[in-house]
Amino acid sequence: MIMLSKLSGILIFLSFLVTIFAYFFQNNMIIVAGIFTWIAFLLLFFTLKNKTLIIVLLLLSFLGYIIVLVNNFEINLIKIFTVNQYLLALLIGVGFLRLIAMPKKDKTSSLPKGKKSFIKTYLSVHLFGSVINLSSLILVADKMYKKAPLSKSQIILLTRAFSSDAYWSPFFVAFAAAITYAPKLNSSVIVINGIILAFIAFIITYYDVIKEKAYDIENFYGYPLSFNSLFLPFLLALLVLITNNYFPDLKVIVLISLFSIIMTIIILPIKKGIKTSFKTLTIHITDELPKMKSEISLFLVAGMFGIIIGTILIGLNFTLPFTNFDWKIASLLLLSFIILSFVGIHPIITISIIGDYLSGVNHTFLAVTFLMAWSTTVSTSPFSGLNLTIVARYACSAKEIFMMNISYAIKMYIVCIICLYILSNYFDL
Repeated sequence: MIMLSKLSGILIFLSFLVTIFAYFFQNNMIIVAGIFTWIAFLLLFFTLKNKTLIIVLLLLSFLGYIIVLVNNFEINLIKIFTVNQYLLALLIGVGFLRLIAMPKKDKTSSLPKGKKSFIKTYLSVHLFGSVINLSSLILVADKMYKKAPLSKSQIILLTRAFSSDAYWSPFFVAFAAAITYAPKLNSSVIVINGIILAFIAFIITYYDVIKEKAYDIENFYGYPLSFNSLFLPFLLALLVLITNNYFPDLKVIVLISLFSIIMTIIILPIKKGIKTSFKTLTIHITDELPKMKSEISLFLVAGMFGIIIGTILIGLNFTLPFTNFDWKIASLLLLSFIILSFVGIHPIITISIIGDYLSGVNHTFLAVTFLMAWSTTVSTSPFSGLNLTIVARYACSAKEIFMMNISYAIKMYIVCIICLYILSNYFDL
């Protein structure tokens, strides 16, 4: 089983390399990348802890494909197996940044305390997480958890600081999902709108913890990262922005994936030496990449399911119950995302199902709605990867996290509706 796991890691890495190669040199090679990823998925399938959702989606996909065949609907077989391939490439590429972006071990025996510590720690998790994703949360949470079980204020900080990255960060998986199904989006509008939402999320969170005595903010213990630790994430952002400025047609998620691996290959030997770097990379590929099996499985199967459902709807000449995708429709769609997430339907599944079907609407407005849905649900849903990680790793209660964040989700939903209204008027929808 260990050998199969290591083999799957190699296949995942090969799929990453082939995906990048296919994008720049030979687009039809993308199916090879997809095959590598699907073989890795099959090798890792029996080691998945929670297979129920994956099995249900596979069965529904199989039934859906039978309907497609019986009715002779036209379907893109290559897209079935590769629709989320660039999204996965981003996930894999950003994972390599952990090898070079982690800050040096903290030498102090005590953690900073109080309101200032809360603000600094929040910014650390948010900014660092905007690039290396869940690794930043684990880094900070591990440090706090060593001292004592996570307090309510620490849990609120971790869930909200990290999830609000999804509103704006082009390095976040949510952005990759949005750009996959809304490729004509305006990145500048999305980032500016997202940063505003992230700032409002921080204000709401800070107000929540200082007004409630139960959160005991004065005795909050945090773990602010030094801003030296953020040098590499900002360097990556700069490289992507400069390249995108000169080559605007290149996919941002591909640039992030490419620069992530290039930076890792260049910087790691400088920090650790060639021999140690080779060993570190090998361990990451064979041991760490297979640990992404849950995300890989979900994105592969959800993508396939979404394409098949979309094909059936188009084949049946299904028409949308609205003619104009404005702020009212977007608000209802956003509410649907949130409700579905609370019963275990991951945003990527919903996005995969409706993404292609809404390809005719304003892509920027659609992408904003997707990002709002992802960010708002991730912080609160007991089934999100974020909360499942916190529950499993730090012995927290999923119910407690939900109860602490449900009011936050409602507040952010109202804020999102206001933003959608403003954007709808801006785009004259």
